[in-house]
Amino acid sequence: MSMGRTSAVALFGLAGSLVDVEAHTSNGLPAFVLIGLPDAALNEARDRVRAALATSGCEFPRQRLTVNLSPASLPKHGSAFDLAIAIAVLVASGSVGPASVHRVVHLGELGLDGRLRPVAGILPSVLAARGAGATTVMVPAGNAGEAALVPGVRVVPVASLRDAAIWHGGAFDAVGVEPVMPPAAQEQDRVEPELADVIGNSDAVEALQVAAAGGHHVFLLGPPGAGKTMLAARLPGILPDLEADAALEASSIRSLSGVPVSGSLLRRPPFEAPHHTSSAASIVGAGSGIIRPGAAVRACHGVLFMDEAPEFATSALDALRQPLESGQVSIHRASAVARFPARFQLVLAANPCPCGQYGARDSECVCPPASRRRYLARLSGPLLDRIDIQLRVARISSAHVRLDTEARHTTTAAARARVTEARAATATRLRGTPWTLNSQVPGPWLRGSQARLGPSTTAAIDRALERGGLTMRGYDRVLRLAWTISDLDGTDRPGADQLGRALYLRRAISV
Repeated sequence: MSMGRTSAVALFGLAGSLVDVEAHTSNGLPAFVLIGLPDAALNEARDRVRAALATSGCEFPRQRLTVNLSPASLPKHGSAFDLAIAIAVLVASGSVGPASVHRVVHLGELGLDGRLRPVAGILPSVLAARGAGATTVMVPAGNAGEAALVPGVRVVPVASLRDAAIWHGGAFDAVGVEPVMPPAAQEQDRVEPELADVIGNSDAVEALQVAAAGGHHVFLLGPPGAGKTMLAARLPGILPDLEADAALEASSIRSLSGVPVSGSLLRRPPFEAPHHTSSAASIVGAGSGIIRPGAAVRACHGVLFMDEAPEFATSALDALRQPLESGQVSIHRASAVARFPARFQLVLAANPCPCGQYGARDSECVCPPASRRRYLARLSGPLLDRIDIQLRVARISSAHVRLDTEARHTTTAAARARVTEARAATATRLRGTPWTLNSQVPGPWLRGSQARLGPSTTAAIDRALERGGLTMRGYDRVLRLAWTISDLDGTDRPGADQLGRALYLRRAISV
């Protein structure tokens, strides 16, 4: 009778917990029993481990073998436990000493030939191991670059189970194998469209810079061909590079989504544009075993663009209400709750009616008034009330094209520099508070003694609130926009001009 023990990581959402993997041999008929709330993929580890041990030349115990994953009440999903189970079995059979194994966290999937295959979610798994106090993590060679992005942890890459056993002191002859590598990583430095390509629409270009500087959500309403998609695609380009913590979080989400991360962290803000046929589960995330992040989570610290917004299912749109307020997606299961960060900027784009021509100067709308109302009513009031900037975008005329040859346009680089400077001013003003962007500041703080504006400055929005043109939430959002515009203008506090411009950006659709 003998025991082997090592560690692995169980992920639930982006958070992970350290799991003790115990292998115990006892007298009785040969059997391999796996307990500790494994899912179907993890249950199949019994056959993968048995075959990998045989092809690696390692002895499999000819006794009753029980492998326990502790804590037993924690759900375990996926194939990343294979290596830890195999190493614990080697210790229980006496092929490897326990001293080295016990202090190392093992992650990786085994092939039947004994080679280690890369697994998704290595970056958040190593982060969880470091958070639990682990200092050494053994991973497949194909995940070495991704695991090395976590500072303060020694990463041991191995190509096969035999190499792992040798590293732990097992008396095996080294056999060279070709490591299994993940698919080539997609180009992280995507080509970002140039803001200077936008013709006319100066109000929309300014609105994009306000949105980028303050982290505000945007709703663009206009006929087809007005440039809504063109504008939305240029918002990520004027956002500053991600800071270290945000880059690590965005890269962890990318890793958990199954997209390889190697070489460096994701530094540019992500951009997600789901199709209007997407379900609510694909927007926020779902999964029967390992819960995969949805588009809203993958857009964390970046932009979520929903073109043809009224065509999305109502459930998919309303699923965004919680993350818009809290910056977090919570997916409830019977056994636990998976939580993902979802601090994104939402950009909605919509036509004014089903035919798209309502309000266009050069076309005639054929939709009856009731049809137009039903179309935009698909965007619920509570959702739109959470959108700071609501702007109408018009088609460009031939006069704009002629004038465009003489106009000096704002470039992406110039807009990004302006946004970066405004964000620095915001961070300086909010030093000592838990917020870094104006969109994060709660209304009571803005209306409190710390940032209260004079009655003469807020007269316009006070009247709008009294007449029902603004809700209290909308009132606070106008204040946030005004502070962002003030930071872009380089002034200490918003004046009546900044409040007026903020009110226009909030209510331009109804004007």
